[in-house]
Amino acid sequence: MRHPPGLWQDAPMHALPHLSPLDWLALATFFACWGGYAWFSEHSRWGAAGLIRTSQNYRLEWAHRMLERELRVADSTLIGNLVTSVSFYANTTIYIIAGLVAALGAADKLISITAELPFGGVGNRELLEIKLMLVLASFVFAYFKFTWSLRQFNLLSILVGAAPFGKRGDAEIDSYARRVAGANNLAGDDFNRGIRAYYFGLAASGWLLSPVVLAGLALVVLVVLYRRDYRSPALHILRDGN
Repeated sequence: MRHPPGLWQDAPMHALPHLSPLDWLALATFFACWGGYAWFSEHSRWGAAGLIRTSQNYRLEWAHRMLERELRVADSTLIGNLVTSVSFYANTTIYIIAGLVAALGAADKLISITAELPFGGVGNRELLEIKLMLVLASFVFAYFKFTWSLRQFNLLSILVGAAPFGKRGDAEIDSYARRVAGANNLAGDDFNRGIRAYYFGLAASGWLLSPVVLAGLALVVLVVLYRRDYRSPALHILRDGN
């Protein structure tokens, strides 16, 4: 049975008092892993040696080299490749969001299907909706980050088009190089945040099975992100060159 108009939007709020302590603990673990890692990798002094901030140094070097070239075809091509990658993720996210919205509309059918699975049911309609909305919120967050990253890459292309020609050491050239690298960093950082939201969106789907699965997947994602940003061969190449 469908909810009357106006009630569907409030159903997840009605389900909040019915969440078990284990659900709240799993949610706390999920958000602590996501927010804690974002702060650690982007703002803390302990995360300065990671892939994110190491790549920022190369973006500044790229900006200096670009300003020393009269022909910037290669730079335009590279930015075009970055824009294409971000556009792909933004378009894909729209389809994921549409699928999740459709799943919210078919919550009753999902409950009847999952009730027959080995791991058991997902609870009543309100509980299922709030679980799906956590996944939906993760991918909506990713969509906003991807689209903002895309817009900033477009601004970067404008800066490249308006870039003067000059050598490193000139105050005006150095200032412009920092501006170009800064725009590139902002766009790249938002792209990274969108990718991170994908990882945690997948972890959020574990709540449909169990709060233990939600917490466990959040911790797994945390470990995976840390290993890729601080223990990966890619970082070793960027830092050591060997």
